Amino acid sequence: MNDKTSNNITESSHITVSIEVEPDDQIVRSLLSLRPEVNSIIVSKAEFLQNMAKSIATANNLQIMFDEFGHPFFLFKDQAKKKRLVGIEAIKSHILAARAVASILRSSIGPCGMDKILVSPDGDLTATNDGATILEKMDVGHPIAKLMVELSKSQDEETGDGTTGVVVLSGALLQQAEFLLERGIHPVKIADGFDQASQIVCRHLDSISEKYPAVSDNKELLIQTAMTTLNSKIASRCVRQLAEIAVDAVLSVANFETKDVNFEMIKIVTKPGGSLEDSMLVKGVIIDKDFSHDQMKREVKDAKIAILTCPFEPPKPKTKAKFEISTVEDYQKLFEYEQATFVEMINEVKKCGANLVCCQWGFDDEANHLLMMHGLNAVRWVGGSEIELVAIATNGRIVPRFSELTPEKLGRAGIVRSLKFGTTDASMLAVENCPDRRVVTILLRGATELIVDEVKRSLHDALCVVRNLIKDDRIVYGGGSAEISCALKLCSEAEKAEGLEQYSFRAFSQALEDIPLALAENAGLLPMQTLADLKAVHVRENKPHFGVPSLANSVGDMKAEKVFETLIGKKQQVMLATQVARMILRIDDVRSMSDNSSYPEIE
Repeated sequence: MNDKTSNNITESSHITVSIEVEPDDQIVRSLLSLRPEVNSIIVSKAEFLQNMAKSIATANNLQIMFDEFGHPFFLFKDQAKKKRLVGIEAIKSHILAARAVASILRSSIGPCGMDKILVSPDGDLTATNDGATILEKMDVGHPIAKLMVELSKSQDEETGDGTTGVVVLSGALLQQAEFLLERGIHPVKIADGFDQASQIVCRHLDSISEKYPAVSDNKELLIQTAMTTLNSKIASRCVRQLAEIAVDAVLSVANFETKDVNFEMIKIVTKPGGSLEDSMLVKGVIIDKDFSHDQMKREVKDAKIAILTCPFEPPKPKTKAKFEISTVEDYQKLFEYEQATFVEMINEVKKCGANLVCCQWGFDDEANHLLMMHGLNAVRWVGGSEIELVAIATNGRIVPRFSELTPEKLGRAGIVRSLKFGTTDASMLAVENCPDRRVVTILLRGATELIVDEVKRSLHDALCVVRNLIKDDRIVYGGGSAEISCALKLCSEAEKAEGLEQYSFRAFSQALEDIPLALAENAGLLPMQTLADLKAVHVRENKPHFGVPSLANSVGDMKAEKVFETLIGKKQQVMLATQVARMILRIDDVRSMSDNSSYPEIE
């Protein structure tokens, strides 16, 4: 070894390897193949580790790779196959994942359910007990757990309420299915039995439901149903007020001929800083902007609104152009041209009779000053959805060019006023007394951003419940009373069944009882004792409206307490939970789509 090489060798980067070992050692043979003429060799640590790793890989029939730092790691052949579960064991593993998701939401069901606080990777906080929101913001990686997230989302999109109960019911169904699997019943038989049981439950729900015709005239029923939804939320402190707001909003935009509600006509605006009691319903549109100039009038009565989607500025060439100004005279001519253009635009607005300009785009301070000097109020940078609602509510037309402004295209409103909140500069504009009463805005107040966001989610559930009653005016009673009645019905049907379906019926019945058990547990009651008392009352008196009371240690009459749930929402819960449970029971393996080993070998 020459001097130059010896000078570059340090104790920290190189090691001495002696060959005083067995001559058949693969590591030594690999090292001696580098320098066979010496009995002791000096190599770098990285070189030694790489050679050692290669020898180990060769001896054990392993694949080896090195990272960017030269560190070795081994790839075990058929490792995925060795750890993958298939068949019944896979189904049990999937059931465990689904039950884990359901157990998270179990403590949030009912009026005494607890909230969850969710922290995003950016540190943003969300406090809620809404099942769909909790699962949406959770980091779920298991494919079966993702099915439960989609289940809650489907319930939210279809009925808007019951997102927690549908996941809890699905988890209870799978738990009961696991007991049947351990008794040797085939998963397909269990799934088919669950399907038949869900049909029996839906028919029984139809039989115990109560119909309230002319629901638009029975406003109190709508309010009580909305209150049932809001009682489990943070908004329960002023539940009556928010329920009335939700009912009035839906009735304002509902079409009773087609039994449909267009939620796009209901705008919800939040403003932190006040109390929940400060929330209100505005028959019109609230724009999250203020008048463009501080010296403009704070209130415009008998407003004639020019709704513009064109910028309040001089026209620009459509192609790229460059203007060079070299003298003061040229700059003065440009300034005079801009002013003349602004005055011309303002004259167009005044000529058509408008006294308020609502512009989707902005305009500079010069145009803003001229608008104020000519006595015209204006609001700029209005969002696209807001300007459409203003046009609908005021019966106005959206105008893309100033030359198309006519008196017939102006929107009209009884009053447009500025709303001030506390000591901040933030203001909003309320467009009220509009010709078209179908557009309404709900203004929600709360102490913090967390509270108003949760109240907004709660109010959305209440709006959906009222919408469901307009679509189908039948109700069932809450507090777990409907589930208990259906569970008893399934038990009687199981006695008549001759095949393996009877086991599925009983399992479905016990899964339904998990809902009142969870309600009683969250209310601080003795779950099994409460369930036993309720079942005894149902059997003895044959009345399907006794359920779990919220704060009393006795059986509660849900009809007397006016705890209502929509029939359409309850049936949707049962059907969706059953469908997902059946799907999970029929999945015996999970494979990646890029896994080539999933294909059988062709000989």
